[in-house]
Amino acid sequence: MHSYRYKTEALIIGSGIAGSACALTLADAGIQVTLLTADDAPDKGNSALAQGGIVYKAHDENPRDLEEDIYTAGWRINNPRAVRFLARKGPEAVRSVLVEKLDVAFARDPDGELELIREGGHGKPRIAHCADYSGRAIMDRMVEAVRKHPNITLLTGRTAIDLLTSHHHANSLEFKYHLVNQCCGAYVFNQELNQVETVLADYTILATGGIGQVYLHTTNTASSIGSGMVMASRAKAKTINAEYVQFHPTALFHRAPRRFLISEAVRGAGARLLNDKGEAFMSRYDPRADLAPRDIVTRAIQEEMLATGADCVYLDAANYVSRDIHAYFPTICKKCSEIGVDVTREPIPVVPAAHYFCGGVLTDTRARTTLSRLYAVGECACTGVHGANRLASTSLLEGLLWGVSAAHDIASRHSHKNALPKRLAESMPDWVAAGDTENEDPALIAQDWATIRSTMWNYVGITRTTQRLKRAFDDMRNLYRHLQDFYRETPISRPLVDLFHGCYAAYIVTLASMRNKESKGCHYRK
Repeated sequence: MHSYRYKTEALIIGSGIAGSACALTLADAGIQVTLLTADDAPDKGNSALAQGGIVYKAHDENPRDLEEDIYTAGWRINNPRAVRFLARKGPEAVRSVLVEKLDVAFARDPDGELELIREGGHGKPRIAHCADYSGRAIMDRMVEAVRKHPNITLLTGRTAIDLLTSHHHANSLEFKYHLVNQCCGAYVFNQELNQVETVLADYTILATGGIGQVYLHTTNTASSIGSGMVMASRAKAKTINAEYVQFHPTALFHRAPRRFLISEAVRGAGARLLNDKGEAFMSRYDPRADLAPRDIVTRAIQEEMLATGADCVYLDAANYVSRDIHAYFPTICKKCSEIGVDVTREPIPVVPAAHYFCGGVLTDTRARTTLSRLYAVGECACTGVHGANRLASTSLLEGLLWGVSAAHDIASRHSHKNALPKRLAESMPDWVAAGDTENEDPALIAQDWATIRSTMWNYVGITRTTQRLKRAFDDMRNLYRHLQDFYRETPISRPLVDLFHGCYAAYIVTLASMRNKESKGCHYRK
């Protein structure tokens, strides 16, 4: 297999809100950026699927009010520095980047001010939105700006395989003797040319998104397999809080490879959850009822389903939402009508689904990881903002703010003195094909994915026990060993890389869940 080498000042792996915000801010600072996506377009990730909106600030709000809501949702194991950073710096990032620079068409009130709504876990209306397609509206403007910027090279169909580091890859012992391990770029699979590219970079930024696709039911897109966390972990960067996988309580109940999300904003507008007997049940589980944080609502739904033997519960907007449902939730109405549900007349069948990863690669407020020259932003990173459970609509804000923060830190450090040393770059070897046995079988790969997803859903899902976790650990460890052998013998391909990353991500989550004996937030042990 042929290999191709090139050098860039900043390599960003992932093109959602975090990766794109980082790319645009770096490019505006005059830094040459290479932005990679495994998909055929930069807006195919989870960011474009976000419905509810992005946290801004309530009228006359003290940032401490938002901090308190974040702490309450996160079970107070949040990182105080990160929470303070988000609450104080977040609104300015929304205003300067999304409102002023990109002119995102957020909903406005009659006075022309941003229309702010409230979601579960929030004490006040503080969420800016574009009906129920906020993520799509933001990403449309971001992608347009990315494509136009002369300092950004956007490469599609590129799957990152592994990070390049001085300790693991340098041909010269000189760099292995250094105490500090440095990230030097990544090996990247070019799907169109079927070849591995050696991409060298002064700075590498992971922005690969979440891990939802390692679960049987998820709201996440196909590329959400934990690849960023896996590559960072293999390069010996620290990961943290991997046991905290948030399940969204209300995903549309129908057959599909990805569950369609029914936004929390629907409950924020007054909709109520009903069991299959037509009873509103949330007040039995929490005094906040349908506006309780997601982890509580998810477990309540699961308990109701187990108690009644039902396959789903129902979200009734028709009888409880006073505002114009079609005007506020056009995307949801359209999707429901496709499966024969009229939201204005009947309740929506819903089930929980894996939604958001609160853990990931440990970073500070500048998005720096424990590996020199490596940054992580967005869902693949763990800033500590979310603690044990994410507060609604903080994810887009975290991705935006840390994307900008990473870019500012890189721009402040960037100079010829801080560039990747020429001799270190030259010591990085090209990819060597591990094997040439053509034994990749789609049926085997499909079966391995089925094993991963069923194991994670049943044993490392909403409710966990010691026995379930031990079983999952044994299964994931054995599959990972098998895949390592397979990986060594078989020519590289995207399906194989994805499977390897997905299996290792599942293993990391399972191991973290086993080690944490305390039930908090979305890590619930019975």
